[in-house]
Amino acid sequence: MSLGYKKRLSLHRFVINIEAYNSDQLSGDMSTSPQNYQIRVFYEDTDAGGIVYYANYLKFFERARTEWLRELGINQSIFLQQNIGFVVRKVTTDYLASAKLDNLLTVKSEIRQLKRSSMVFFQQIVDQDQKLICQAEVVVVCVDLSKAKPCATPEPILGVLKRVS
Repeated sequence: MSLGYKKRLSLHRFVINIEAYNSDQLSGDMSTSPQNYQIRVFYEDTDAGGIVYYANYLKFFERARTEWLRELGINQSIFLQQNIGFVVRKVTTDYLASAKLDNLLTVKSEIRQLKRSSMVFFQQIVDQDQKLICQAEVVVVCVDLSKAKPCATPEPILGVLKRVS
């Protein structure tokens, strides 16, 4: 079953090239949670008043999760022929303050829950003064993209994520 064009666009996903890894290769930086990732606010991230547009915080969260996985040795490449991906199922976000143009933000990420086919990330964005700007709980599910159905997270990846959660 092929996913329709609109459905593929709506799935917020990253696909992992499973065949490229074995347990020895998935041994990047095994830093404990939380993981920190810095982002500078650019003009493109803001509205006309120089305030970060609310949807861009979701992009910041995604970049932080992606870079953390990359550091762990899980390089995210789009290999649709493998039909394994991770999709965001649910996001609960609290916007607590405004970030502004040129602010240096830190996204703190940790895995709060890890199951066979899903994981829950807790992420916070703080500014350069450590003021809490935004926080979110993000539920990510492993999916067989050819069937658009949840599936088990491949064991080598699950093992790496268990070590940092």
